[in-house]
Amino acid sequence: MTVRYCIAVDAMGGDFGPRVTVPAALDALKRHPSLSILLVGDSHIISPLIVRCDHGILERIELVHADSVVAMDERPTFALRRRQDSSMYIALQSVAEGRARACVSAGNTGALMVLGRGILQMLPGIDRPAITSAIPTVTGHSHMLDLGANVDCSAEHLLQFAIMGSVMVRAVERINSPRVALLNIGAEEIKGNEQVKLASRLLKEQPELNYIGFIEGDGVFSGEADLVVCDGFVGNIALKSCEGLSRLVSSKLKQSFTRSLYRRALALLARPVLKELQQQLDPGRRNGASLLGLQGIVVKSHGSAGSHCFGHAIDQAVSEAEMNIPARISERLERYLHDPSGT
Repeated sequence: MTVRYCIAVDAMGGDFGPRVTVPAALDALKRHPSLSILLVGDSHIISPLIVRCDHGILERIELVHADSVVAMDERPTFALRRRQDSSMYIALQSVAEGRARACVSAGNTGALMVLGRGILQMLPGIDRPAITSAIPTVTGHSHMLDLGANVDCSAEHLLQFAIMGSVMVRAVERINSPRVALLNIGAEEIKGNEQVKLASRLLKEQPELNYIGFIEGDGVFSGEADLVVCDGFVGNIALKSCEGLSRLVSSKLKQSFTRSLYRRALALLARPVLKELQQQLDPGRRNGASLLGLQGIVVKSHGSAGSHCFGHAIDQAVSEAEMNIPARISERLERYLHDPSGT
C-alpha cells in the first residue's frame, strides 16, 4: 500500500476537540487507504485515543505535539502573534513546509483565516481568501462563496472568487463548464448596486467562465447554478438562514407527527422518506468549507460538528488534494493576469 496524501488535522480545534477529531481521523484512514494523517495537538490527550488502533491504521498516523490551543473566542491577531505553539498554527505550518497536503480544523474561523494567510500566503493575483461550501438544491447541491471571510468586496474581488470557485467546482464535481451566477436582488441587469453590476460586466468578459447572470435568493436552491458568487456578508447570512431553515423544517415535522397516536402511526410508515429528507437537508453532510486563494489547502469544519460530520471535512480535504486545487487555480489566474479579457 502506497501513501499518496498526508492531511494535517488540528485535533484540538472545535467545541469538542480530540473526542471528535481523533475518531473522525481514524475513520477517514479506513475509508482512504492511500491517506496518512498528522494529528496535531496535546499528545498526552491524543495518545490514549489511538493506542488501541489496528497496526495498519496506526502506522499511517503521526502524532505532532502542540503545547497550546487557539481558543474559539480568541482574537485572530493575538493568535498570529502569540500562538505559534498552537495546534492550528503547527498544522498550517506543516502544509507550508510540504509535510502535509492540506489542513483541516474546526477551530476559530477568524484565526484560521489570519494564520492561513500569514503562514501559507496568497496565490499570485488573489487579494483575499474566500470561504466556499456546498449548499443543497433540488437537483443535488451547488457551491457558494464567499461565506463570511470578506464583508466588503469590490467587483474585482467577486471576479477573483468566481475564477477560484469555478476551477474548484470543475475539478471536485467533474463539471466541464460550471454555471456561475452572481447573487443579486433581481435577475434584471438594472437591479443591484454598482459593485454587483460592475462584477457582472467583468464576469461576462471572461470566456472561460460559464457566466449565466444574476440569480435571486430563491433561485440559489433551485439548481440553476453550479456556483453562486457573492460577498461574505450576504453569503454568511444566506448560509446561516439555510441551516436554520433546515433545523426548523426538521423540528416542525417531528412536532406534526407526534401530535396524536394516528400521526405517530403515519410517521412509522413515512420513516424511510423522512430519514431520506433529513439526510438531504442535514448541513453536516456538507460540512467542510474550503478557504480558497491560499497557497495550500485549508478546510474549515463547523466548530460544533460531531465525528461523522468532521469526517466529511477530511473527505473534502482529500478530494482537493487529489485534484491539486491550488495549482489549478494558480494556472487559471496566470492566464487571467496575462490577458484579463480572456482573449
